Amino acid sequence: RRSHNLILSLYYLSFLDKLFGKRLLQARHFIMSRKSWLKMVPTENCDILMTFPDTIDDHTLLWLLNQIRVGIPQVSIQVRQHKHTQANAFFITTTFENLLRGAEQMGMHKNVKPQFGGGMRRFSCEEDNIYENIESELCFFTSQERQSIIKYWLDNLRAKQGEVLHNIHFLEGQPIIPELIARGVIQQMFPLHEQRILNQLMTSWVQAVCERQPLDDICDYFGVKIAMYFAWLGFYTNSMLYPAVIGFLLWMLAEADQTSQDICCVVFALFNVVWATLFLERWKRREAELAYRWGTLDTPTESLEEPRPQFRGVKRCSPITGCEEFYYPPWKRALFRWLVSLPICLLCLCFVFLAMLLCLELQEVVMEIQELPSITRFIPKILLAMTVTVCDEVYKKIAYWLNDMENYRLQSAYENNLIIKMVFFEFINSYLSLFYIGFYLKDMERLKEVTTVLFIKSNFIFKCPNVTLLNTGHRVTLLLSAILSTKLINQRIFFSCRQLGY
Repeated sequence: RRSHNLILSLYYLSFLDKLFGKRLLQARHFIMSRKSWLKMVPTENCDILMTFPDTIDDHTLLWLLNQIRVGIPQVSIQVRQHKHTQANAFFITTTFENLLRGAEQMGMHKNVKPQFGGGMRRFSCEEDNIYENIESELCFFTSQERQSIIKYWLDNLRAKQGEVLHNIHFLEGQPIIPELIARGVIQQMFPLHEQRILNQLMTSWVQAVCERQPLDDICDYFGVKIAMYFAWLGFYTNSMLYPAVIGFLLWMLAEADQTSQDICCVVFALFNVVWATLFLERWKRREAELAYRWGTLDTPTESLEEPRPQFRGVKRCSPITGCEEFYYPPWKRALFRWLVSLPICLLCLCFVFLAMLLCLELQEVVMEIQELPSITRFIPKILLAMTVTVCDEVYKKIAYWLNDMENYRLQSAYENNLIIKMVFFEFINSYLSLFYIGFYLKDMERLKEVTTVLFIKSNFIFKCPNVTLLNTGHRVTLLLSAILSTKLINQRIFFSCRQLGY
């Protein structure tokens, strides 16, 4: 009987292994790797980590390792393999002397000692004694600066003439690392965190209540772009408090008669015009102040931009530089844009319009059935908000695919065209229902309810990760502004439609 049970057990195990074997193995690797990474002690003497897929062969690893060691002798590399995932990785770092030379190559700005004039100046190895903390190898460069220098070297590792890796044929002078990342040879390349600084930011930034954001600490750790983003976000959140308070007071003072409502509406509109102008001017001043403090005020606005690694075309000799380059005819891009991108975008907009009509028709059906509880009237509105969100996510993937197929040479052109596609669709997707209800159906009560649902959805439910990045004081201010502004938006829409005769 025991042998019979053993045979049955083995049969079921073999059946499950055939049915779920690969998925169970992947799940086990994922769980084990997640546990191991959660318990992982940060690696010392490592600034940049470069990981590779499991399927990579030794020849590719050795080829890339040789390219980095020959082309960038300043860095030191350790090759390691993860215990559970069996993935290979390069642990890359460098010495302090090489970082000094790299800072000079990048044109990095550093603080100058007060006795030499103070302020910030472009770093020079010949005058290294004039910079603050130059005596301390640990304090002179932040972790973000160290990682930026090493990434600058890696991004500028260029191929020689006739360089080939399997089926990848490099052009002379083409950056190697971005091309390998685009081809999937390199899985990821990212800087490593410092847990000590993260704990400090968690205390002084995320968990702080009603305190200013530590923008200088954010800049030192995450860089100028991230710090400038959160500076703008905090500035905007604080500035939103003024129209929220003024609008709430006017809403409270407005009486039931049409005259007082019209007066309050005009006063609030004039206030918004003045507030918006002052907000922009104050932010320009604040932005210039932060740019000067962080050494980016005199950064050139334009520089020589490398072609995107994803850019494809036929090889030709450049008529300007005489070097070999990829060329893609502009008429092909224009043809794809007009015959493929534009019809697909219009088709998506038509789908959004039909989905909106179905949600509104569903609401009509729900309102006509008297036996249903009153709370069910919000179901079509919630469904409309979810439809808007799902359409945004789906169209985002379509927009990325269309932009990739249009094959832009420069990253700036790629991003500009992507922004045009995204903003145009999201504007129509988010506000088409409001215009339809307000100016076609002329149903003010439904407009107020839909506005409230969409506003809460866009700011708290589906985009709450952005809110959690703010500290507690800013979250409270943003929440108060949103609650007050929801009433103001409803009241302003009502006033505007009244004045237009609806």
